[in-house]
Amino acid sequence: MGAAFVGELPAGIHATMTNPDATGGGLRAALAAGRFVFTAEIGPPRGSDPDSVTRKAALLRGWVDAANVTDNQGARVRMSSLGGSVLTQRAGVEPVMQLTCRHRNRIALQSDLLAAGALGIPNVLLLTGDHPRFGDHPGAKPVLDLDGVELTWAARTLRDEGVLANGQRLSSSPNWFIGTVANPFAPPRQSRARRLVEKVAAGAEFVQTQYVFDVELFERWMAEITALGVTEWCAVIAGVGPVRSLRELEFLRGGLPGIHVPEHVVRRLRGVPSDRVRREGVDLCVETIQRLRTVQGVAGVHVMAFGFERGVPDIVRRGSEGPGLRPAGRPAPVAPAPVAPAPVAPAPMRNPLVTTSSQEGSVHAG
Repeated sequence: MGAAFVGELPAGIHATMTNPDATGGGLRAALAAGRFVFTAEIGPPRGSDPDSVTRKAALLRGWVDAANVTDNQGARVRMSSLGGSVLTQRAGVEPVMQLTCRHRNRIALQSDLLAAGALGIPNVLLLTGDHPRFGDHPGAKPVLDLDGVELTWAARTLRDEGVLANGQRLSSSPNWFIGTVANPFAPPRQSRARRLVEKVAAGAEFVQTQYVFDVELFERWMAEITALGVTEWCAVIAGVGPVRSLRELEFLRGGLPGIHVPEHVVRRLRGVPSDRVRREGVDLCVETIQRLRTVQGVAGVHVMAFGFERGVPDIVRRGSEGPGLRPAGRPAPVAPAPVAPAPVAPAPMRNPLVTTSSQEGSVHAG
């Protein structure tokens, strides 16, 4: 790695990423080896049936490097992400436990992070979360004691320094891989790259983005974050997903802030018979993956196919086709890493909990 972030970060913020080759889960090892990764999502049920999670995990096993287990997605009550992550791991799929600030204070957040460490959950994805007013309990009181940046800092401190946010020392430290989220297309666009810089400075080691339908616009965002040094310290996993109906297309265009669906995509999906929309949406997703593989700095893709887990293997298989890339679950031999200049030693980050940064919006919010 070359020198990153020095002179680029906002005042008082400095990079703190740990050794990317540290021991840990398969996702961390795959990214450290430079292999293009695939991740997907598992939505826990509105109920306590463990087989609901197990069945979804079985569809993904052997095809993805890891699967996100969502945390009351859309502010709707589901089985907890922690419970779903344990079930996913038992089913043979590496979980990424999502953890939102929406309904927990810093005590509960740190407690759940420690529990994840104790249960061997290898990855955590930290985000602010959708506001309760958008969910199935609109009268619920939001907590939002921390935001995505502050939670990321707290997690890194737990792991790397062995202390709580209040400075008290832990009896033992967890060892998960820390992830965050980014929405390259959310307004104001000019602040999106800087927001990710803050998260990486706080300790994020991989980032999953909102849906990418406009690859050219996404490439411009990638150029911005690359110029800021983000890709030297954080693996960028681009979000993709198949649009399976015109109703879903309209929801994505108008129901989720920050999602940009260009007109050529709209025309393509509307230009086929209704019984062909699903197939066309899957084809478009595969083509997007193939294009993203050529974008400098993109380390993998995150396939969001809610309720369509059975379609993920086909998307991964087709998206993996081409020279130099094998499907997830069948990693290529790791070549010796080239010798690179030593990075500039990062300065310790100040405690962001001393002041309160602005809260973030909803939708894949972090």
